[in-house]
Amino acid sequence: MIPRTAESSLKRLAEQFPAVLVLGPRQCGKTTLVRHFVSARYFDLERPSDVQVFAADIQLALQSLKEPLVLDEAQTLPGIFPVLRSLIDDERRRPGRFYLLGSVSPELLKNISESLAGRVGILELTPFLYGEVAGRRGGTLDSLWLRGGYPDAYLARDPQSWRAWHEAYLRTFVERDIARHQLTLSPIEVRRLLTMLAHVHGGLLNYSDLGRSLGYSYHTVQNVIDLFAGYFLVRRLEPYHANIGKRLVKSPKIYLRDSGVLHHLLGLRSPEELLVSPARGRSFEGFMIQQLAALEELRHAGSALYFYRTHTGVELDLVIDRGRERLGVKFKSALATQAADFRHLKVAIDDGIIHRGYLVYQGGRTFPVSKHIQVLPATEALTQGLPG
Repeated sequence: MIPRTAESSLKRLAEQFPAVLVLGPRQCGKTTLVRHFVSARYFDLERPSDVQVFAADIQLALQSLKEPLVLDEAQTLPGIFPVLRSLIDDERRRPGRFYLLGSVSPELLKNISESLAGRVGILELTPFLYGEVAGRRGGTLDSLWLRGGYPDAYLARDPQSWRAWHEAYLRTFVERDIARHQLTLSPIEVRRLLTMLAHVHGGLLNYSDLGRSLGYSYHTVQNVIDLFAGYFLVRRLEPYHANIGKRLVKSPKIYLRDSGVLHHLLGLRSPEELLVSPARGRSFEGFMIQQLAALEELRHAGSALYFYRTHTGVELDLVIDRGRERLGVKFKSALATQAADFRHLKVAIDDGIIHRGYLVYQGGRTFPVSKHIQVLPATEALTQGLPG
């Protein structure tokens, strides 16, 4: 097992809360992490033989089983949440009793808010972070960026195995997970929408344009993208609004969370193809946003993420609001920087949008540009995080 950065957060939550909910996309390593962390009875609630244990009487089953318990895909058995609340309260909320794993955040969080509020700690697990694979054989930033962070995809033997894994993953997502929601769109149309999102990755999200291309309404497309977000497949990055008397972009930007999924949908299979692709810059931007977002969640819980863009063209790829300060970040998928790269950061600082700015690039030198602007190599930003 490759050690996960989130394990320390899991330990802290397990020492504080009776139940711990580990959220994340399918196949990102939730089960491996929890079963490595705690020796416990494990039940996969999508497996009929395991569901039968709880079918007749959920409360009797939970009371009879030796704790701690790991309940995987917990959202498939919503009746379990009120029973867990009763059991937790009966024993004065003794910590570390139940570990709930799930890959559908809206359904799970709805049940949590109704039944387990104040009794459960929540951890979001992502596919591999750069700091988890750096230093291992083949663990380069370029390799993780190209292949993506899903463990089985990242560790695939060869490009053919990598492509086969992603195709199987997307087929399962479209034909099983999404099909459960009985959408108007057919599986082929859902796959087409995913591919369309890959081509607008890093751009402004326009539901109406996507709907016209598919022949569906604005609201139909929005509902499907809501599901994609709930399954941790896409990220909608909202714009940062400040009352500074400037016209600001108000639409969110859309990113596929995993760069490997993005590259598979775009047909980019090798470092050479990625190097010459017009999608290279936005791919690097999305990869870095996802990595830094995960680090922020682990190290600065409560940080809010945005982008910033004015109609005059001033843009920050990422704004991190930590409450006491705001950081602005520009990403550049190149080995060198130019003076023009810092202009947007300087304008945003002068306008009071951010307090400090960073240009994160593929080069190897760290150096200051001014008192409040610094250049950082991507490898440094992803292992040490942004200062502050």
